Amino acid sequence: MSANVQKLCETTREKLKSAIDKMEFFLNHYALPQLDPGDDEDATRFYEGFLSDLRHLLVFSEMSYEKLGVALRRAQFDVDFAQKALYNTYHYGVNNFFYPKSESYSEDGRYAYTGQDAIRFRKKPVRPARDIILEITKVYEELRDDLTYYENDYLTERRMQNQV
Repeated sequence: MSANVQKLCETTREKLKSAIDKMEFFLNHYALPQLDPGDDEDATRFYEGFLSDLRHLLVFSEMSYEKLGVALRRAQFDVDFAQKALYNTYHYGVNNFFYPKSESYSEDGRYAYTGQDAIRFRKKPVRPARDIILEITKVYEELRDDLTYYENDYLTERRMQNQV
């Protein structure tokens, strides 16, 4: 079990690093004026929410990346600590990607298995905003698939042990 959890921590951390790098690049190069050059209040609110959600996702992803790094660097691999880090990655990172607070985009499950983009935007975004979400979607889909256990079974197991 320990080896499986350790391997999952390693692959999760690698995937997070990929998404973090892309989000950092985007946020370092685009701000509200570059995304919303017009006088449309709806568009301004859309991009304000979009950027806020992306910044939150970046912070949650970075926190998870760091916690997983701590778990992997410990002299004795602490399975409980690692499992909690994986749970938090799912709970805060994956959920924040798929359920952004501003609802600037959402996942349409009807497209999830067709090979088409399952992400649908509330308002048509400029290409760079659209591209960043579509670039990191695959990472968060993989993380969701890898870590689904930690959203359901892990929490139930912890509650049964009165450790939550």
